[in-house]
Amino acid sequence: MSDPVTALSGARYDGFASVREIGPLGMITLRAKEGTPGLEAAVLAVTGCALPAVRRIVRQGERAVGWMSPDELLLVVPYADVAAALASIAQALEGQHHLVVDVSDARAVFRIEGARADQVLRKLSPVDFDHLAPGEVRRSRAAQVAAAFWAEDAGFTLVCFRSVAGYVMGVLSVSAQPGSEL
Repeated sequence: MSDPVTALSGARYDGFASVREIGPLGMITLRAKEGTPGLEAAVLAVTGCALPAVRRIVRQGERAVGWMSPDELLLVVPYADVAAALASIAQALEGQHHLVVDVSDARAVFRIEGARADQVLRKLSPVDFDHLAPGEVRRSRAAQVAAAFWAEDAGFTLVCFRSVAGYVMGVLSVSAQPGSEL
């Protein structure tokens, strides 16, 4: 098996905020109704995190779980641990209606950092950033493409489809150009 490769090979742009592609990250979409027997234990076993509240992400080291919709969670684990995580979840939820899918290679992940990192996204997303709390997940768009993002560690993490990674890196870089601050 070959080593994982990120969409943009770790691209980076330094402007009034820094933008960089991060990864590879293991990402799992887990769909199950709230209250599904075994769901909370399965998520805790794989991530070390309790189920998040609505529109929140919780982190335990390099593992995390984010609320994406009423029946969808995004689990973030080390890339090498995805297969074991899928097996663990399948076993824990055996007999329960659920869907668990490895989406690691279908996604690109970016970090936007710096004192004015929010300004980069304010230009691209129809979100009230004045009321976006740390750890709050927003599914929205970055310019014209679907994206999810959250504030953490003095910046933002943004997830999009891998197929639009080049476009997203481009619009983030243009938005972070010195002299374009809000």
